[in-house]
Amino acid sequence: MQNVLSVIQASTLYFQKNGVESPRLNIEHLLAHVLGKKRMELYLEFDRPLGDAELEPLRALVRRRAGGEPLQHLLGTAEFHGRIFTCDKRALIPRPETEQFCEIVLARGPAARVLDVGTGSGVIALTLAAAWPEARVEAVDVSADALALARENAARLGLTERVLFAQSDLLESVTGEFDLIVANLPYIATAEIAQLAREVRHDPLPALDGGPRGLEIFERFIPQAARHLRGRFALEIGHDQTAALTELLGAHNFQDILPQTDYQGRNRFLFANYG
Repeated sequence: MQNVLSVIQASTLYFQKNGVESPRLNIEHLLAHVLGKKRMELYLEFDRPLGDAELEPLRALVRRRAGGEPLQHLLGTAEFHGRIFTCDKRALIPRPETEQFCEIVLARGPAARVLDVGTGSGVIALTLAAAWPEARVEAVDVSADALALARENAARLGLTERVLFAQSDLLESVTGEFDLIVANLPYIATAEIAQLAREVRHDPLPALDGGPRGLEIFERFIPQAARHLRGRFALEIGHDQTAALTELLGAHNFQDILPQTDYQGRNRFLFANYG
């Protein structure tokens, strides 16, 4: 009979052959999920025998992961900034760069009225709301499915009363002024999407596709933001978009424009002030 360790070892090799990054970590997460354990608890149960009742659902998940389905979709959750969020095909899987984006925004201090544009699963808005209990936080997305997921995450985290979610194509349905506008919008050029990692291609296409040049959504968004912002502006952007977006922000009278790199040393964030 197979045990925890033998399954981890065999599945790790299988994942390696199928091009899964971090193969051992992936099988540990999947096995812990099937067993209802924390991943680190597996290390205390290497000799535990596994029967068909446990192996059959695990095999199904392993096949799907080897076929390119994201780990977060198989688990149904993703960890972000110390919290667990529901994660599925309705919105972009939250990534480490966005977690760093939140850390930088938080380090710059609280804002009284915050708007998150293109909120997706709600990770940015909910992270800021949790950290800044006095802030009034609003979040918009064009996708009704994404907003449903964001509201589920708000309920999961006990933040339903703290964030107002609304459907809007960028800022078209937004009223009022804000001290801070944050956004992680689609910035990948249409022609580049087919070359993305297979896991990334499981994200909703509208959450990835930034138009022919990857800049078209920003060209609509930045003039709109100038009409609603009296304070700080924060963007997550493509690694090769700093110069174009710095010029665009300057053309619309944004000030103190400052790019910042991610943990990989790539230009990934852009900060500015307006008003």
